[in-house]
Amino acid sequence: MKRTALDDKAIERALARIAHEIIERNKGTEGLVILGIPTRGYHLALRLQKKIEEIEGVRLPAGAVDATLYRDDLGIKKDQPSLKRMEIPIPIDGKKVVMVDDVLFTGRTIRAAIDALMDFGRPLAIQLAVLVDRGHRELPIKADYVGKNLPTSQKEGVKVHLTETDGVNEVVIEAQQ
Repeated sequence: MKRTALDDKAIERALARIAHEIIERNKGTEGLVILGIPTRGYHLALRLQKKIEEIEGVRLPAGAVDATLYRDDLGIKKDQPSLKRMEIPIPIDGKKVVMVDDVLFTGRTIRAAIDALMDFGRPLAIQLAVLVDRGHRELPIKADYVGKNLPTSQKEGVKVHLTETDGVNEVVIEAQQ
């Protein structure tokens, strides 16, 4: 059983709204850096960078922060995750970093990404933007910008598909096996 929660247009509207909210909350773009958590968070970060540039005429530095080595489940999982992309485009000391991910669930990936980011400097602030917040937090982490809140059960999975990685833009909810 699978149902579409967001289609292509809904994703684009959500990202446009998040871009406007980022600009409004930060009173412009001064000192902002956008970093996505690979894989899909990175592509969403690049989309936000483009939308903010369309709105403000300013191209923000954007990159990726790989949380793989900072995860708290490295020794628990059978299949060890592979390293992804770490690309911090400028020094982050004193900058406001907008971290971007596709789905906020337990909060553990975000915690790991924050730990990874702190090895690169001391940002003035870290803000979190997610396309989907599905609830079920295990850590006290809350997104500053949310495209869509999708209350789910633990027996459901939320999958984000993007054209850059999957050939289609959609968010689907499906029963877990």
